Amino acid sequence: MRDLAVVVRPPESIYHASGPIQDGTFDGRWHFSFDRYRDPAHVQFGNLRVLNDDTFSPGATWPLHPHRQNEVVTYVAEGEFRHEDERGKGGVLHQGGVQHTTVGSGMFHAEINPRPDIPLRFVQIWFIPEQRDLAPSVEQREVARGERTNRWLPLASPHHSGALPLRADGAVFASYLEAGATVEHPVEAGRGLYCYLLNGGPVTVGEQRLPTLAAAEVRGEGAVAVEAERPSELLLLDVNLHKDWP
Repeated sequence: MRDLAVVVRPPESIYHASGPIQDGTFDGRWHFSFDRYRDPAHVQFGNLRVLNDDTFSPGATWPLHPHRQNEVVTYVAEGEFRHEDERGKGGVLHQGGVQHTTVGSGMFHAEINPRPDIPLRFVQIWFIPEQRDLAPSVEQREVARGERTNRWLPLASPHHSGALPLRADGAVFASYLEAGATVEHPVEAGRGLYCYLLNGGPVTVGEQRLPTLAAAEVRGEGAVAVEAERPSELLLLDVNLHKDWP
């Protein structure tokens, strides 16, 4: 690691949202300004625009609503997730599963907990797209824990083989770290990493210690190591720090 700055966002500093939705309730941790939440200090991190960690009660739905011009990656942390849009019902994803959506020129979609007996927890990530008015599309796949154990597995990226396509200058990685395991990721000039500890931990990012539900912003140039004290589930987002809306 050389010339890297790691800034920790403690769990209590991340905005907490909650309220009723169709057939239930939601409880969320919103890392950046979203909906009616506005924080000038956390509008975006480079071309990363949204990271929402939401939990839906059993059977709850965020009903059909419109979006435009976003590249969306959804990661299932717990339970089962179903996407629905104006074209019909999408398939169900389970823990570790990932979905990519190009909202582009416009899409109505819904997020659904299809299970009447257990909560759904999912992380939704929005990147600023490379182009405006792209044709909407949806792709998804299941991911077994073994695929991401003690490594950074690319989930969505324009450059990594096997990853879902991402029409933005960024990438999303997942890792399940066993106790004592360490993984590294490079940071290139003009880029940044956003590391989020979903479950377990604590972990050390560079020389900074992260408890569960904390995040770290990494800037600079070099390679950053993440070491787990206990079993840990993490997401890592590679972003362009200087790219904004096209």
